[in-house]
Amino acid sequence: MGERIKILLSFALLGFMAGIFAKFTYEYSVPWLIAHFPMISWDWILSGLAGAVLTMFLVAIWAYASETVPR
Repeated sequence: MGERIKILLSFALLGFMAGIFAKFTYEYSVPWLIAHFPMISWDWILSGLAGAVLTMFLVAIWAYASETVPR
C-alpha cells in the first residue's frame, strides 16, 4: 500500500474519531457551554468546524500533489 494512501486512511480514521467526539460535544458540552458562557455563540462553533474541514481538504490536496511519479 502506498504511503499517500496510508496517510489519507490515517486522517480518515482521525476524522471518524473526531466525528464521534463532535457528536458527544454537540449533545452534552455545547448546551452547557452556552448556558454558562453566553459570549460563546454558534459562530464560534461553526468557525471551528469550518477550520477542521478546510484542514482536511488541504491535507488531501497535499497528499495528491506531492505524489512522486514512478520511473
